Amino acid sequence: MSVSKLKEMLKPGIHAHLVGIGGVSMFPLSEMLMNRGIVVTGSDMRESDNVKFLKAQGVRVVIGHLPESVEGADLVIRTAAAHDDNPEIVAARAAGIPVFERAEALGALMTDYRHALCVSGTHGKTTTTSMCTHICMAAELDPTIMIGGNLPLLGTGYRIGGGDTIVLESCEYCNSFLSFRPTVAVILNVEEDHMDFFHNLGEIQQSFRTFAELVPDEGYVVANADDANTVAALKGIDRPLMTFGLEQSADFTARNVAYEKGLPRFDIAAHGDFLCHVELSVPGRHNILNALAAAAAARCMGIEAPAIVRGLEQFGGAERRFEYRGDYNGARVYDDYAHHPGELHTLLSTAEQLGYDRIICAFQPHTYTRTIAFFDDFVKELSRPTQTVLMEIYPAREENTTGISSQDLVNKIPNAIYCATLEDTEAALRSIARPGDLVLTVGAGELNRVAGRLTAKH
Repeated sequence: MSVSKLKEMLKPGIHAHLVGIGGVSMFPLSEMLMNRGIVVTGSDMRESDNVKFLKAQGVRVVIGHLPESVEGADLVIRTAAAHDDNPEIVAARAAGIPVFERAEALGALMTDYRHALCVSGTHGKTTTTSMCTHICMAAELDPTIMIGGNLPLLGTGYRIGGGDTIVLESCEYCNSFLSFRPTVAVILNVEEDHMDFFHNLGEIQQSFRTFAELVPDEGYVVANADDANTVAALKGIDRPLMTFGLEQSADFTARNVAYEKGLPRFDIAAHGDFLCHVELSVPGRHNILNALAAAAAARCMGIEAPAIVRGLEQFGGAERRFEYRGDYNGARVYDDYAHHPGELHTLLSTAEQLGYDRIICAFQPHTYTRTIAFFDDFVKELSRPTQTVLMEIYPAREENTTGISSQDLVNKIPNAIYCATLEDTEAALRSIARPGDLVLTVGAGELNRVAGRLTAKH
């Protein structure tokens, strides 16, 4: 069933049952639906704070996945983690109740907005979506927001606004962003990733191109002119195109770039003319590109320069994106979500510019397939720190059918040590860290808990 058909169904009084309602992306979706007068029920595997909040609002939430939970529903919306063998999904289909993915529901809802800004890319999505959020808030657009990480400005990863603007972080995994309906589609970069779903780079590029082609004739595609894979993916596209970059000729670029204590200061030029001067509070060359992407998207939506400057300069970083967690034994501890070699390269390049005596990097690989697919690249990047501490691979959705281990990486990386558990990793960092060090806890798994333990005040 199409997104347009779902749009027709989402009327006040309709009963929508959400499978996995307490999840980081499903929970805000439930609020969006309720704001439209839709009757919402749901299920989840555990009693979380989100579930308790919904119950306090009078929403019926069942703990566990029981077939009878879908009774009386007009439609079911499921989290990506709820597969076809889920008892609720099986029961819904047996009863003829239509089942939709979360991304399809968001795609149907975003057609109500004048501006639907969707930020995609292999890397940098959360940071750039957060920058766009700051700009839209500075412009007083009262936006609805969906981010893949927590943003201090919001105190969470989402916001339900009353304006005509929605801003969403948009992921290519399983082609989920192809259910969205962007009026402005940002593509930050295109690289090989999620090779458990995609077969090759060409398939990934085609996915991003299809995403860009969802933009209407009066919308815009905002693309990185410096990224060859993005340029190739969009070659000959018949949509209005706005480019940003530092190396290649682009519609939006940075001039007079300087750094103060690692933080970029620069002028933004739009179509060759001065637009504004920006002083970022987040380090690294990559954040200049992220800021250019956000500024270009903002101008496509008609936002003026003063709000762009306020938004970018007030952005201090998103949770787990080079996030300062505190000090331990005189060392500065930062946490980062990087889990792809390209992200590691950017992170370590930024860290190397900051003037610390030593860089100590604790890394937890994320999924067995990614570790195998990019093994040599991980070895190359993780050989850069003064000391690398490798925790065992975080499996996420996978089972280890190949026997791959972080120990295999350690065997190839100079100055690397292996830690099987969080406790071992914490103990190793406590023994290594000293004044003048930069300690990084890195990965998309559970290693961020070590950063919290190291910097906890007792």
